[in-house]
Amino acid sequence: MIKKLAKCIGNYKKETILTPVFVGIECSFDVIIPFLMAFLIDNGINKGDSKAIIGIGILLIICSFIAIYTGSKSGDYAAKATAGFAKNIRKKIYYNVQDFSFSNIDKFSTSSIITRHTTDINNVQMAFQMIIRMAVRAPLMIIFSLIMTFVINIKLALIFLIAVPLLGIGLYYVATSAHPIFEKAISMYDKLNNTVQENVRGIRVVKSFVTEDKEIEKFNKDSELIYKEFSKAEKIVALNNPLMQFTVATIIILISWFGGKEIVVNNLTTGEFTSIISYVMQILMSLMILSMVLVTIMISRASGERIVEIMDEKSNLTNKENAIKEVKNGSIVFKNVNFSYVNDENKLCLKNINLDIKSGETVGIIGGTGASKSTLVQLIPRLYDVTNGQIEVGGVDVRDYDIESLRNQVAMVLQKNELFSGTIKENLRWGKENATDEEMENACKLAQADEFIKSFPDGYNTYIEQGGANVSGGQKQRLCIARALLKSPKILILDDSTSAVDTKTDNLIRKAFKESIPNTTKIIIAQRVSSVEDADKIIVLDNGMIDNIGTHEELLASCEIYKDVYYSQVKGGKE
Repeated sequence: MIKKLAKCIGNYKKETILTPVFVGIECSFDVIIPFLMAFLIDNGINKGDSKAIIGIGILLIICSFIAIYTGSKSGDYAAKATAGFAKNIRKKIYYNVQDFSFSNIDKFSTSSIITRHTTDINNVQMAFQMIIRMAVRAPLMIIFSLIMTFVINIKLALIFLIAVPLLGIGLYYVATSAHPIFEKAISMYDKLNNTVQENVRGIRVVKSFVTEDKEIEKFNKDSELIYKEFSKAEKIVALNNPLMQFTVATIIILISWFGGKEIVVNNLTTGEFTSIISYVMQILMSLMILSMVLVTIMISRASGERIVEIMDEKSNLTNKENAIKEVKNGSIVFKNVNFSYVNDENKLCLKNINLDIKSGETVGIIGGTGASKSTLVQLIPRLYDVTNGQIEVGGVDVRDYDIESLRNQVAMVLQKNELFSGTIKENLRWGKENATDEEMENACKLAQADEFIKSFPDGYNTYIEQGGANVSGGQKQRLCIARALLKSPKILILDDSTSAVDTKTDNLIRKAFKESIPNTTKIIIAQRVSSVEDADKIIVLDNGMIDNIGTHEELLASCEIYKDVYYSQVKGGKE
């Protein structure tokens, strides 16, 4: 984990190296200052030597300024290094998520990915700053101060050698006991974030069903679980304070006791005793800082493991060497296709699918809820790979294509499509980045969206809220269809994408498709028979299998499932 995170330091190595360098210089001068103070007391003040007082005083001022300067520089470099480190981690995991296949995305919840991008990275960033600064300063201060204490008086220095290891054992116990609890608590943030995200996105539904109290109760429950786990961990971490205070009090008492005796027998001067007390405080402060660093690292360790989990996740869809980049036409062939989301032949969603769709055909897909209609079409642009069998587009196995080239020729309007915050033009240009105003208007006319867009005061410059919250369901669907049409694809897939528009608009859209894009293969998943009855062929799916294929008239004559759907919609269930 550490090696993988360390690689994210990247172009901030200079700042990362200079931070501990300046910390080391700062520590050196912080340790020299008490020694000079002892010399000032013994050889200046006690002897009344004004020249010595002035000379040593000037040295003290110089050392103080150097310590302050190097301390500020180390802080400056640490800020740049840690901010850059966090930026690189964010970039790396974000870019990796962009390469995920649908099955990779299914493995992590949206809220979990967001938590790893925010809370977890912040934890790791804080720990990194502690490591390159405080975790360097504290040990150096302990080592330098111990050396100076040994130089002044060996007997008093031995007290530290006994106390410090005992304290270290106690801190190690605290760290190992608290880490598993912090790990569990941080993972609970995923559930809390998911609750908040669902509530905010579905706030209109919450209010319309008057379920605010239920949502508050759910939030409080998740929040309470996090509180309990963090409280449990903090109780263990809280042992740091009494342990530290006991050690501090013990060392000060012992130093004062033995130091007083050493002064009486003239083995220790007043100035030396004063400097040893200063070193005692420096060592104890450094130990307290180390305990803080330890707690921060404990929390960040769990976060680091979660971040690396995202970094290590590799897409199970990859390009072959010399992948084909040209899709000749929109023909589609399914050959004995089986598919399972968990790659288990005993848990198949699609079974023995055989299809032959010619380029330019309009194909309808009908089936009940859970019939795997969406799953079927998601295999065409290789959003998932088949478990068994083969799918060909333009006469070539989809696994032999360059993924980007294939998907550029297969435009999908998903069942749960999204509009993004930005203007209508910006949303449409997802389909074609450099689309002209004329091209956008033409696509919107085909999708029956041009009229309502022009009714807005700002027309095509109208701002769309995140998720298309400020347009109706039907308007959102038509904008998504127009966006897909801008790609000028060889295959257009509409996954129940006209469910929110009226039948008249639905008919106009299909008529526009037939007249304006006759060479594009059109696959329409629909719940309404009227949306597919004029298709060249209609596929009836049932429980992941093809029940029948034919035209509207053929299926009315031979397919019981199709007949039931048709008569229930058109004739109220009566033949």
